[in-house]
Formats: sequence, C-alpha cells, structure tokens
Amino acid sequence: MTGRTGARVVADMLDGYGVTHVFLVPAILRRTLAELERHHPHIERVVTHGEKAAAYMADGYARVSGRPGVAMAQVVGALNLAAGLREPFLAGSPVVALTGGRSPATQFRHVYQEVDDLPAFGPVTKLNATVDDAGRFPDMLRHAFRVATTGAPGPVHLQIRGNEGQLDAEETDASPLVEPEFGLVPPIRTAPDEESVADVLRLLAGADRPVIVAGGGVRHSGAGAELVALAEALGIPVATSANGKDTIPGTHPLSAGVAGSYSRECANQVVARADLVCFVGTRTGGMTTHFWAVPPIGTAAIQIDIEPSHLGRNYPLRASIAADAKLTLARMLASAADHGTPDRTAWLAEVDRLKAGWRARYREVLTSDAVPIRPERIAAELTAGLPADAVLTVDTGHAGMWMAQFHDTTSPGQGYLRSAGHLGWAFSAGVGAKCGAPERPVVAFTGDAGLYYHLGEIETAVRRRINLVTVVNNNGGGNQSKRGFDRAYGGQPTGRSRELWTYRDVDFARIAEEMGALGIRVDRPGDLAKALEVALSADRPVVVDVHTDIGVVAPLPVTGQEP
Repeated sequence: MTGRTGARVVADMLDGYGVTHVFLVPAILRRTLAELERHHPHIERVVTHGEKAAAYMADGYARVSGRPGVAMAQVVGALNLAAGLREPFLAGSPVVALTGGRSPATQFRHVYQEVDDLPAFGPVTKLNATVDDAGRFPDMLRHAFRVATTGAPGPVHLQIRGNEGQLDAEETDASPLVEPEFGLVPPIRTAPDEESVADVLRLLAGADRPVIVAGGGVRHSGAGAELVALAEALGIPVATSANGKDTIPGTHPLSAGVAGSYSRECANQVVARADLVCFVGTRTGGMTTHFWAVPPIGTAAIQIDIEPSHLGRNYPLRASIAADAKLTLARMLASAADHGTPDRTAWLAEVDRLKAGWRARYREVLTSDAVPIRPERIAAELTAGLPADAVLTVDTGHAGMWMAQFHDTTSPGQGYLRSAGHLGWAFSAGVGAKCGAPERPVVAFTGDAGLYYHLGEIETAVRRRINLVTVVNNNGGGNQSKRGFDRAYGGQPTGRSRELWTYRDVDFARIAEEMGALGIRVDRPGDLAKALEVALSADRPVVVDVHTDIGVVAPLPVTGQEP
C-alpha cells in the first residue's frame, strides 16, 4: 500500500477539477474534509443547516460558474439531498452529490438510521452509483464529472460505503485521475454539419414572421453573443424561456421577453404570431410553451440542441441540428449572407407595437407609488439598480412571475438564474452563486413564503461571510395560491379560506439583524432605490424586507394576440 487514503484521492481530485467550495451537512467524508484543510485549504467547506439547502447552494454555484457544484450528506440526510437534486435535474445544472451508504457488514440488520436511499436518486440524476472499494474512487469520481458536464448537464450521485462515507479512511494504491476539461460546462463542443446549417438558414430566410426561442442551453454554452449577433443579422426577434432570460438583454430592440407560463404578454403574442419558430437550447417543455399552446403544435418549427433526444420531442420539426449552441449559431452567422434576408420591416414593426402595447398597459404599476408597495415596482427598481455584472437568482411561483414579466436584464454581463419549480430555491442558490462568483454582486429575489424554507441559512451566509443581498417580497402570504383556493371554494371564499395561504406579519429585517446580517425594512416605494444601493455596497449579507400588497396577483399568461 502507498499510505494514501481514499480521502486524499478525493481531496486531490476535487482540487484537480477546479472545485472551490463544497456544501454539506456533517457528518460526511470527515477524513476528506480534513485532507482538504491540510492540502487544499483554498477549497471552502460550507456547512449548511439542511441538506436540501446544500443541494440548492451547489446548484447556484454551478449555474453561475459553469463548474460542477458539490453537495454532501451522511446517510440519514441523503433523502433530503435527493429532494434538493430535483431542481438541478429539471434545470439541467451539473451537481455532484456525495452521500454515505450502507455497509455490507451491517445492512439488512436494522442498524441505526438504515434505509436504502439509492433508489431515490435514480429519477433525479444522470448517474446514480455506489463506491464500495477505496480503489474505485478515481474512476468513479472521474466518471461522475464526465456525466455531469457532458451533453445536457445535470446532477449525478455517488453513494460511498459507510453511513458517513468512512470508506475514505481506507488506504489504496489508486492514484487521482483528473480530466480538468470536464470541470467546466461544456467540456466538449459538438460542431454542426454544414447541410443541417444550410437547411435551417433556408427555412429562416423563407419565413415572413420567424422568431427565435432561446433556452438555458444557450446560457450553458456561453452563446449569448452569438445569439444576439445572428438575430441582428437576420432581423429575427428573440423570446426566451425563463431559464434563458439572460441570453439577450431585455432592453435589446429584438428582445420580446420571456415566453410561456411565466411570460410577458407580448412575448407570447409574438411567438403565437410567428410562422416559423426556431428553438435553441430549450427542451420545449410545458413552462416555456405554456403547455404547448405557445406556439401551438403544428406551427413550423426548427430545433437546435446539444442533446439529440430533445429534438422533436414536443414539436414536429422542419429541420434540426444536434450540436453545441455556440458553434452552431456562429456557423449560421458565418453563412447567413449566402441565403439572403427578406425585408422584415413589417414583422419587426408589429413586434415593436406588441411590446409598446404591453409597456403602456403596465407603465402605471411599474412606477406605482402605492402603499403597500406593488411587486411590479420592485421588479422595475431591480432593472434600474442592478450593476452591469450582477447575478439575480429568482424563486418560482409569484416571484418567478414578477421577475419574468416585469424585470429586464440591461447588460450582456448580467446573469439571471431562475428556479425550475421549487419554492425556497432562490435564497440558498444565491448563497451558492455568490460563492461561485465572489467578485460579482449577487441578489436573490424571493417572497416570504420562499424565505421561510431555509431561513436558517442567513446564519450560514453571516458565518461564512457570503455577502448575498436578498430582496424579500413580504406580503404575509403565498398569494399565488389565492386563485386556486378561490376556485376550490366555488368562487365564494370564506373567512377561513384565507388561512390556507396567509401568514403572520413578520419583520425579516429584524430577524436578519438578530442573525448578524444587515436588515433593511422598506415600506414606501420611494425608498427602494436607496435600500438597494445601501445593500449592494454593504460588504456583508443583507436582507431587504419589502412590505407589499397581498391583494396584487400576477397577470395570467396569454396564448394569442389578446391583451
């Protein structure tokens, strides 16, 4: 034996893959954590108050940095970690999850805390495997990073023998096996074939009212600049999925906004009017298409995606390309002049009218001085106040609706990371995003319903000096549920039906102060800009507690030209 432990192998490999943070609830891989301190002290060990929060932090870290996030939990917390992996699985985010597992010497004997957790990880990972011999650490970790980052990215899980992964204390002759290129998304860029590129360009050139719908795959590929350049060259408006919102600045003349269920009305109107839809880096799921009504199935469609199985899954296609978005869009731009560009003056004028109509309808609420504050005003202030390199993490539910509809990114350097469907994600993901991009301002937007999920992680941010700014839409309830419960009561809600979606009035600014963060309470809309300015310059974790009107609900999505 070499005297090298599995823990040293794991620690050296995490360093070799460029990992800078691991997020965990102890106790898991104790010896590995000690080896990190001894030999790789630059790798931060962020101890959280819950396994689900650790998964969300690793997810936020991965999305903002492009590097796989690492989350760890002992066997008794493994199911909580699996629950957290639903989010990166749905969002296509590379997370490496390491958990403890059963020991052959005690399994099936009702040892303390024994449950077979492995099956729970299957539905939410690209790879779900065990490591039962210390000599397998190198090849299994290598494989985990490969799977997490290649193709459509996603989470992977390794269950390590021992309730705390004590296998890492065993000695092994195996050496670290690192392929650094698989520590960043995308590690492999598949080039498009020329014939497919020509087919797509011919179809776009022949369309009168084409639109591009850009998804998270464009962001993963780092293809935002190519997307914008191609749209400009061909005169094509761009709508995005919520996951792809930051692939084109919302203030760009060709940006139509977020389409689908969490949509800006004019974006759905533009997509519904299109005679050809070019999907790029999106799986054409229910949220992006408002359950396949925007555009309706049967609309002429093109799809470009790194994952061949995504092509044509929900829309019959006139043409498709299975390749990296950045390489494909660049190749299309280089060949665009060969196929000609029709005069799209009328189509772009129609798009501009739809956009102007939306802005006119909502100008009053975007600038409202009403008290309690309207959530649309928060979105407008974040549009105006976020720096050019800021990252915004956004919760699902009403938080996602407010930001998708009413907030605009204003710079190609801004990042927008949204929850794929799990309330409470944005705050913990914001902590992870700040770890992944410590030099950038990071702001999380959530509601009081979302913040309650992982409120204790305020202490984590303070303890670890992770200077996240959290803006809370605090209306004393989860009023996205109001419509649903009103329907359940036959349109006649009772005095008690409100107890199903309302809470007490709580001062989160005060709670933040008690935990060591800076708390700023905002009751008047005119104070929002100053509060955001103070928060961004505070150099400490901040909670901006904005008290808003519980009676205001987000507009419902449209499926056609109706306002």
